[in-house]
Amino acid sequence: MEVIIIIGNSIFIYFVQLKLKSVIYVAALLISEGNMKFWKEYLSQMLPEWKDAYLDYTYLITLLKDILKVEEEKGQTQQKSLVRDLRLYREVEGVGNSIVKYETKFAEDATEQEVVFFNSLDYEFSKVDKFYKDKVEEVMNEVTLLDKQMDVLIALRIKVDNPSLDMSGAVRELVADVANLATTAVSNSSTPRMPRKEQLFVIQETETADGEDLKDSNGGVDVDKSNGDNDNFKPAPLEILEHVRINNEPETPKSTIKAMLLKDSKDKKLKFNRKQLKKAEEQLKQVFIEFHWKLRQLKRYSFMNLLALSKVMRKYDKITLRGATKSYLRAVDNSYIGSSDEITTILERVEATFVKHFCNSNRREGMKSLRPTAKKGKHKTTFVLGYFAGCTTALLVALVLVINARKLVNKEGRIQYMENIFPLYSLFAYIILHMLMYAVNIYFWRCYRVNYPFIFGFKQGTELGYREVLLLSAGLTLLSLAGVLANLDMEMEPGTQSYQTITELVPLGLLILVLAIAFCPFNIIYRSGRFFFIKSIWRCICAPFYKVTYIDFFLADQLTSQVQAFRSLEFYICYYVCGDFRKRHNNCRQSAIYNSFYFIVAVLPQWSRLLQCLRRWVEEKDGSQAYNGLKYLSTIIAVLIRTEFDLKKGTSWRVAAIVSSAIAASMSTYWDIVKDWGLLQRHSKNPWLRDKLLISHTGVYFIAMVLNVILRLAWLQYVVNFHVTFLHRRALTTIVACLEILRRGMWNFFRLENEHLNNVGKFRAFKSVPLPFSYYDEGSTSKDDKQTNR
Repeated sequence: MEVIIIIGNSIFIYFVQLKLKSVIYVAALLISEGNMKFWKEYLSQMLPEWKDAYLDYTYLITLLKDILKVEEEKGQTQQKSLVRDLRLYREVEGVGNSIVKYETKFAEDATEQEVVFFNSLDYEFSKVDKFYKDKVEEVMNEVTLLDKQMDVLIALRIKVDNPSLDMSGAVRELVADVANLATTAVSNSSTPRMPRKEQLFVIQETETADGEDLKDSNGGVDVDKSNGDNDNFKPAPLEILEHVRINNEPETPKSTIKAMLLKDSKDKKLKFNRKQLKKAEEQLKQVFIEFHWKLRQLKRYSFMNLLALSKVMRKYDKITLRGATKSYLRAVDNSYIGSSDEITTILERVEATFVKHFCNSNRREGMKSLRPTAKKGKHKTTFVLGYFAGCTTALLVALVLVINARKLVNKEGRIQYMENIFPLYSLFAYIILHMLMYAVNIYFWRCYRVNYPFIFGFKQGTELGYREVLLLSAGLTLLSLAGVLANLDMEMEPGTQSYQTITELVPLGLLILVLAIAFCPFNIIYRSGRFFFIKSIWRCICAPFYKVTYIDFFLADQLTSQVQAFRSLEFYICYYVCGDFRKRHNNCRQSAIYNSFYFIVAVLPQWSRLLQCLRRWVEEKDGSQAYNGLKYLSTIIAVLIRTEFDLKKGTSWRVAAIVSSAIAASMSTYWDIVKDWGLLQRHSKNPWLRDKLLISHTGVYFIAMVLNVILRLAWLQYVVNFHVTFLHRRALTTIVACLEILRRGMWNFFRLENEHLNNVGKFRAFKSVPLPFSYYDEGSTSKDDKQTNR
């Protein structure tokens, strides 16, 4: 009998240990395989600028792995670990007036790893809960502003449609009676509507003035006020227009100058018309779209964090068999983020208001504006890109074969070709190379989750991906190479010698075609992107008469690396207007006018940046913008001196060019690395870099800094005058210009990385859209209503 009992106990212990090992094995699989799948989804749904505010899922999983190791050791040595004390519970302690800290207390047999895990989990959850609560409070404040804006818009619609209408005395009572009739008509479809168009317009607007407020009297959200209750109805008061100024006048050079000259004007009388109403509606519509986007992101933030927390707790239970998920999630449900439903309710009310007031109650159209479909990559784009790339490769091979077969390098006309035709085609080389670098930048920005559409201010869904930019550059390369080959073929073939005029007009025709595509008004070839680019170029040209945005000074910085492209454009004008292009001859360098503009076009981009810095210095009171302006001023001086040396030569000009260029290069290099890239911080976590880095290999940053310094010294070629026997002077100048474009492309990535990390540090994830109306008689609200910060 004793033998049977011993054998039975042994079998029981074996199966118990086998079960424990199987449980631990399954838990290990869940952590290793299931974690990766959810982490990818969690990362894809994460708003990059809020990354630090999300639950640190990977760190918590790492702590679970530590617990798993301890459980494996216990499972091999101690059978009593199967008996668990399930007395895990949660306590909520208030710290201060608004911060709630969550703490977990455990059973006595909790391991050290479990204590560390729950302390970290409590910290992460408290962080998420506090961040969500702060953002909801911001949203509620913005709801109040939008509520006021809608009141003004409805009153303005009534005033524009009925200029003589006055909301006082009998007229107010008449409008109230009309509104009551309208409400009755809505509830009873058999009741005929008022026949007059003016009265119908008043009904439509006054009916929803306060009936669809975003907030109720208790400070919460009104769930339903469209039930036809006449007791809560109050017509839109037109007196509000006496205390409101319209802020939708477009910023133009003329309006900027007018505002400067009439700065102390006290004429606040409003002149309402349909043009102003339409602009206000468009502006407020954009405000609603951005606000709705913020609400959606905040709702997604809540959902993804709660889901991550739930998954972490379930993995913990799989490992420890404590069954702690239920009690922990009960406390989560009672927290602010777990119990608050303000965002969902506000979303519904915003959608209803937007559809009714901006889309004529067409819900499909309204939701299409509020929830634009995500831009997807098209197979057609990839196919055409591959086709263009293949054709480009074929043309490059053909070009090399033609040059070698006909020995064009050794012919007497090569110098004439390099002096007259090569500068015409080099313009396209500069543009293509810059586009290729931009495509590379986009690819790496996406790889490292840099939110470049938000930073540049692109309209959602209109930004170009790297495939689209590569497609455009490949198409332009194909056209350029075809032009070069056509030029050579028509020049060399005996049958086409008489068509020299057509031969020389090939580059000009290509330039006209590119400009025609850029300014094409039809909705083809990425019209929104083209027009956005043209508007930004115009704002750079008109500096400082426009308020400087990020895309403005970023684009102006790109133009500073395209000095040779501007000079090529100048050569186009001189060659085809003043030169004898039929004989492939020009006297541009002998023209005083050409030489004068040779100076001007070289400093135009730096001059634009200088004016932008001065405007930001005046508006933002930022002293660093003054120093940045001095940097561009030193560059302007250096470029002017180098250009003078290039035209006149001489030892004195050479020395002046070297000194001025060295000063400008030193200032620019320092600003690039320290200010624009945010590197070389002494006390950072990453020595001589910065605290936060997107690239894990820190050596990349040091290599980039060294390359930036080396490429900044490319100006030495202009003053030292290096001689390369197998290269023409213009070819060497083109190579140096291309090196500057490559340096700018490298600068772009690290510049945007630093800007993105600054947005992450300050949780800036939404555009700041100015509101169309502001109150100027109410001191407490005039400042608050000018714009919303999101």
